[in-house]
Amino acid sequence: MLKDFDLSDFWENSPYAREEYVSEKPTPALIASIEEELGYKLPAFYIEMMMYQNGGMPNNTCFPTKAPTSWADNHIAITGIFGIGRKKPYSLCGPYGSQFMIDEWGYPEIGVCVCDCPSGGHDMIMLDYRKNGKNGEPEVVHVDQESDYQITFLARDFETFVRGLVHGDVYDTSEEDLKATLETLHTGSFSDTLQGFFLTSESIDFEQALRNLLTELSKQKGYFALHADELSYLVYDIQFYLYARNKKVRSTSQYLEDYPKMIAFSNGDISTHGYASGFVEDWIHERIRKKQIIKNFFGSLKMSKSFELGLLESVKRFI
Repeated sequence: MLKDFDLSDFWENSPYAREEYVSEKPTPALIASIEEELGYKLPAFYIEMMMYQNGGMPNNTCFPTKAPTSWADNHIAITGIFGIGRKKPYSLCGPYGSQFMIDEWGYPEIGVCVCDCPSGGHDMIMLDYRKNGKNGEPEVVHVDQESDYQITFLARDFETFVRGLVHGDVYDTSEEDLKATLETLHTGSFSDTLQGFFLTSESIDFEQALRNLLTELSKQKGYFALHADELSYLVYDIQFYLYARNKKVRSTSQYLEDYPKMIAFSNGDISTHGYASGFVEDWIHERIRKKQIIKNFFGSLKMSKSFELGLLESVKRFI
């Protein structure tokens, strides 16, 4: 099936792709066990692709659409294609694989999540088995969490989808988008929640520090989003510090419930307009595990003194 399809330059060769997506070549036994776990027969073209390289980030990441989605008016974009396996974070049965997206993010049980998207979980590409059954050839669809899980048809099968991918340069507006983002970060308003927190901090100008930090983060990424990188963790830390100075944090669940009001779903101009909850949960659990966030005498969560002092020094670098 791949004899007329050149895979030699299909995949991006990067450390991140190899670490997060690329698994070892799947064995027949592994393929069978993954299919059994998922409850669906995987497309033959997909399996052959994975025998060449088992998951990864393609160089061509865009697919044209006739209908608009939350991503764009005329196309969708993917980040990577999940491999057949369980070990890599972005593999079919991995930590952030198909069942995770269905169970934790509420994606419809119509088949298998096969590609993630740059939105950090707010849209996905799925193999849709509704038409031909669990053992038949699935269609490929885009599922848009931002639009109440709207399903947009993309291709009649996975082979058509892969062959139809085009380079992002075809639709590239990143330069203009980044310019607009940086202007918003420079002059736009923060949420009412953060604005109130800023007023209670007299010794450090957290508003300016956060503007500069988010600007640097966006320049590095090319867009404004928080993930699991060093600068994103610093943003998470600052939000927690400001929140804990102004409110009692009785539990992680209470904090995670209130977290989106600050930046993720801000009512001000500066907002990521969404977030991947798993990144924030991983961050707070790591901080607690390392005793960088602890409980005080009254049982409320706060930063340890040593970690707080280190954070404040880091903040000052962005003023």
